[in-house]
Amino acid sequence: MNLRNWITLAAGSAVTAASARAVAGAPDEWQLGMQAAATPVMERITGLHDILLWVTIAIVIFVTGLLGYTLWRFSASRNPTPSQTTHNTLIEMIWTVVPVIILVLIAVPSFKLLYFAEKVPNADITVKAIGNQWYWVYEYPDHGKFTFESRMIRDRKDLKPGQPYLLETDTSVVVPVNTTVRVQVTAVNVIHAWAIPAFGVKIDAVPGRLNETWFRATQEGTYYGQCSELCGVEHAFMPIKVEVVSREKFGAWVAAKKQAAGIEPRPSDRTIAATDNR
Repeated sequence: MNLRNWITLAAGSAVTAASARAVAGAPDEWQLGMQAAATPVMERITGLHDILLWVTIAIVIFVTGLLGYTLWRFSASRNPTPSQTTHNTLIEMIWTVVPVIILVLIAVPSFKLLYFAEKVPNADITVKAIGNQWYWVYEYPDHGKFTFESRMIRDRKDLKPGQPYLLETDTSVVVPVNTTVRVQVTAVNVIHAWAIPAFGVKIDAVPGRLNETWFRATQEGTYYGQCSELCGVEHAFMPIKVEVVSREKFGAWVAAKKQAAGIEPRPSDRTIAATDNR
């Protein structure tokens, strides 16, 4: 590859990275760590992850230092006559009890987080996600049960500036900000998984079963995820796009969707839509 091709490749990567950074809740090139938290669940996941990271670093440093000291202290040159000791009760108790204490200390916040994430609170709205090979179908049972399909935009030329390739979809899940959303998940054919990293949400979509999870997005923006189960040849092409908007915009969006589905909008929907279009 000549210099011109290298420059072109580098410039293209920089533009792609800048576009990804311009989108909330999307992965970035060369990214280390998790995406920025957009829900209380993800905030707690990130906090626990940071604690465990430092615990892991401390253990690695300690074990590496202990191993290095052992190699030096008990080398053949320093111990021409090796010790015949086979047991040391105190040391064996220490290396058994200390890891147990560490695991118990880790388990306490872990179980608290697990309970917080799994217990679905009283939801303001419900969204049903149905996995298909290979796209998602969404239903809003609290708003007339209108449904729509969401498929990946495959051609780069159809993407708008700032939209990430292989993550953008032709339609979006739209929810209001600071609202508790229950997500019911199932599938038609094989096991899929509905996952949004910035929300701290990942739940399997199993045919014949109805799983549920929840999230409460605390800031407006666009958030992306993908199917996280190996569901077939096009597993990598089932992205998820969630737009978190104001309550007024959500009301207008619901009214438009219900009209498109032939469902008569409620008076509250018309009022919100009229207010939003002033």
